[in-house]
Amino acid sequence: MSILNVERLSHGFGDRAIFNDVSFRLLKGEHIGLIGANGEGKSTFMNIITGKLQPDDGKVEWSKRMRVGYLDQHAVLTKGMTMRDVLKGAFQYLFDMEQEMNDMYGRMGDVSPEELERLLEDVGTIQDTLTNQDFYMIDAKIEETARGLGLTDIGLDKDVNDLSGGQRTKVLLAKLLLEKPDILLLDEPTNYLDEQHIEWLKRYLNEYENAFILISHDIPFLNSVINLIYHMENQALNRYVGDYDHFLEVHEMRKSQLESAYKRQQQEISELKDFVQRNKASVATRNMAMSRQKKLDKMDVIELAKEKPKPQFNFKEGRTAGKLIFEATDLVIGYDTPLSRPLNLRMERGQKIALVGANGIGKTTLLRSILGEIPALSGSVHKGENQQIGYFQQEIKESNNNTCIDEVWNEFPSLNQFEVRAALARCGLTTKHIESKIVVLSGGEKAKVRLCKLINRETNLLVLDEPTNHLDVDAKEELKRALRAYKGSIILISHEPDFYRDVVTETWNCESWTTKVF
Repeated sequence: MSILNVERLSHGFGDRAIFNDVSFRLLKGEHIGLIGANGEGKSTFMNIITGKLQPDDGKVEWSKRMRVGYLDQHAVLTKGMTMRDVLKGAFQYLFDMEQEMNDMYGRMGDVSPEELERLLEDVGTIQDTLTNQDFYMIDAKIEETARGLGLTDIGLDKDVNDLSGGQRTKVLLAKLLLEKPDILLLDEPTNYLDEQHIEWLKRYLNEYENAFILISHDIPFLNSVINLIYHMENQALNRYVGDYDHFLEVHEMRKSQLESAYKRQQQEISELKDFVQRNKASVATRNMAMSRQKKLDKMDVIELAKEKPKPQFNFKEGRTAGKLIFEATDLVIGYDTPLSRPLNLRMERGQKIALVGANGIGKTTLLRSILGEIPALSGSVHKGENQQIGYFQQEIKESNNNTCIDEVWNEFPSLNQFEVRAALARCGLTTKHIESKIVVLSGGEKAKVRLCKLINRETNLLVLDEPTNHLDVDAKEELKRALRAYKGSIILISHEPDFYRDVVTETWNCESWTTKVF
């Protein structure tokens, strides 16, 4: 049964077209991976089918009484609410029914026998619904899902206003899963999840009976939960049965076939044009030339899509740093309360280290303490000499109304406009992106602008906090290559073993020194 029909959808921003005559159909129980390079319109598509955006043209039709759940990482959480309050909101319709039932009980002493019989019948119906929906086990359900996503480690009575971006995403995801809608729409749900919680979400989605559409650049995760791929490229949306690996095989084969057909056709066109040019003036061969010209005029010319720019990340390396990168002595990190036992850590030039472990145990806090951005609760950090540090933060909260050009130019005022444009283009951004304001870019495009600033600054130590969040497959592979080639030192936080395993020389598991209980 069709849940969603999208017909002849077209949409764009200004003079930048995103979709052109796109059609899409979602059937009951389908588990779809929506893929494509950064900026191709995946999140825009989600916003259109959920009614947050109106398309320029086309039709979006949902089946009647369809409950749609959308993981929107930009959703607003109300200050003063606890995480438990937000999660209970998933069952608001049941609480409303309970209130209606209690109101009925309150009226029973003042009604006629006939009215009382009707109220008792209605109360019975509501009571059956509450029982069937496990209403009296809501607290247990909330605890189970919150534990699966690591929220109980933070504390369910914490004000949502005090949460980090990753914690907010977890709360929104937990609420959505508790609602059990008829269709789940998930936009990069693993971005702020650690390995343990990604595994939990993987199991949940594999057992999920209803339909979902998933945007993700985490290929192992994607492969493990979907059975259909919709590929968004060059304003079109194409369907492939199977997982991502199978999509790649079929896509490359189709691309190769199209290129071969294009070459054959171009050769034929060239020969026809040459024949027409040589024979149109001669009376004896004019009719043959006209016949060839008619064939040319009727020909359905194959067009190859313009190749998207591939990112090239080449880090500028500075002078050689001293042998010592940092040494931590009895370092205790945290804000109001300790997040670690006293740490004695040492990093030397040339080491490339991954910090891994569950969210909320202090990986980012450790980085910021080492950099001197926040004070230690006790102990000390001694940094080595001649360090040129490049720091990639996990999240930038404030809106940025600069254009991409201005953002990079402000950082490197000695460059001319051509050099700024070239630097952004090497990071995989098109002219349209480069001239746009950062605030309207996708998450992946924003990350590429930040990487552009990082790779063009001379460094000998890179400090990277979840650099792959939002990056598409090509960008992640290129970043991995560039980090492997980098001669300086690296300290990296990542939840993607497939990414960091080939980059680092050693892995530090932060769970071994955290004060948090698992």
